[in-house]
Amino acid sequence: MSSAPIPCHIRPEVPKDYPLIDAINTEAFGQHNESLLIRALRKRSDFDPRLSLVAEVNGNPIGHILFTPIDIQSPNISFGSLALAPMSVLPKYQKRGIGTSLIKAGIAQARQLGFKSIIVLGHAKYYPKFGFEPASSRSIKAPFEVPDEAFMALELIKSGLEGVSGTVVYPEEFQEV
Repeated sequence: MSSAPIPCHIRPEVPKDYPLIDAINTEAFGQHNESLLIRALRKRSDFDPRLSLVAEVNGNPIGHILFTPIDIQSPNISFGSLALAPMSVLPKYQKRGIGTSLIKAGIAQARQLGFKSIIVLGHAKYYPKFGFEPASSRSIKAPFEVPDEAFMALELIKSGLEGVSGTVVYPEEFQEV
């Protein structure tokens, strides 16, 4: 049962947010893996804090979303894209529109920064409302076994995935945690 939506402010992370982002992810997922992944991804040369967004309510961070550059590799060519992972909201604020606000803000930011697509491994009933569709419909495959309906792609611009096919290559940090 969801409650009334909560208005929130979305902004890029800043270093003082790091411990709070760790805490949000740990509480939301019930484990430290996502926090460890975010810490590792921040050390990458292609990390862009403009793609690591924080949701605030009354100035307090309560949610986080991260987009990381990835490649979609075919035998002859590689296409750039973004991975949406992880996204977290403190449990007491879940089902109140915070995740929706984070995703919409992240999509807008990725579009503004010139990215053409986003890939997500997530809930098949949640992400399609943002325009995500099974990546397999674009001949894009996960690098591991996942349910087809849970591995999705989103075009950020018209024809942003035209001619794109292959297997997603995640940064090595995704395998390390």
